[in-house]
Amino acid sequence: MKVLLYFEGEKALGKSGIGRALEHQKKALAASGVNYTMDASCTDYDVVHINTYGLKSRAMVQKAKKAGKKIVYHAHSTEEDFRNSFIGSNQLSPLVKKYLISLYSQADHIVTPTDYSKELIKSYGITVPISAVSNGIDLEKYKKSEEKETAFRNHFNIKDGEKVIICVGLFFERKGIIDFIEVAKLFPEYRFIWFGHVPLMSIPSHIRKIVTEDHPENVEFPGYIRGEIIEGAYSGSDLFFFPSYEETEGIVVLEAIASHQNLLVRDIPVYEGWLDKDINCYMGNNNEEFAELLQQIIEKQKPDLSNIAYEVVENRSIEKVGEELKKIYTSVLDEKILSENSKTAHQC
Repeated sequence: MKVLLYFEGEKALGKSGIGRALEHQKKALAASGVNYTMDASCTDYDVVHINTYGLKSRAMVQKAKKAGKKIVYHAHSTEEDFRNSFIGSNQLSPLVKKYLISLYSQADHIVTPTDYSKELIKSYGITVPISAVSNGIDLEKYKKSEEKETAFRNHFNIKDGEKVIICVGLFFERKGIIDFIEVAKLFPEYRFIWFGHVPLMSIPSHIRKIVTEDHPENVEFPGYIRGEIIEGAYSGSDLFFFPSYEETEGIVVLEAIASHQNLLVRDIPVYEGWLDKDINCYMGNNNEEFAELLQQIIEKQKPDLSNIAYEVVENRSIEKVGEELKKIYTSVLDEKILSENSKTAHQC
């Protein structure tokens, strides 16, 4: 079995959650012994696993169908998580939904990160088999490290006793960036750092203004940072505050959990079944609740839930994701063999 991992615009999307999902897929397939290629010109593959939905991705679907190949479509994107992102996203979202339906419906199997996103896609009327498979997490990469935490603290000149709250995400209203700022205004004594980047001209002017000038002095936007500094930030900060309104999973949440960091997230449906309020994370519904919980967590008035949360990522390791993907590839190839045998028997 050979799998073609197809990813359109890797250079542009590499810094996004979808880009990190691709890196996890590579590691997962290698760990499970699945032979794969990223070479789109390759012709000797058995299954194409498509991660993106641009025009080149659509052309790849047609090419694979014409060649009689099996198609697994990774549904990272939904209409719901397209909204409140780029300029014009809300106006375009109904068209995006129709486009996604047309693409996903041509697959032999759909993979999506959570049961929540699986139900969303089913609600679109798509009848293709759908499996919920986590994007996974590299547990070794996010292990707590004193060296990485020192690199983080030195990079940002964090003083002893200084409290730091972080978030990681694109500059989207959907990600809760406005709420992050509003809560930060209530705590000038704490530092708030939002890691991530998106071209400023692609986002609405009110979000652009927040990032460039209209935020309090205790909020920083250092851009996209990778390696030991961001890994040290996950474990070396005092809280991961992620007020996102919509996710298909939230790889950054898995990264924070893998770093043994406490979580404060919005109480939204995507977390149902794996994040439990006041058991392995803290959840709020509005800024008033966020502010109260944040202060209590920072000041150690709430118990540390990070060790309990770690069980979540143990079940989403790269190795486990690899085995689940391998089963899906095998199943679609088995269907192909059965179909071919059936045609042969019919001809006889």
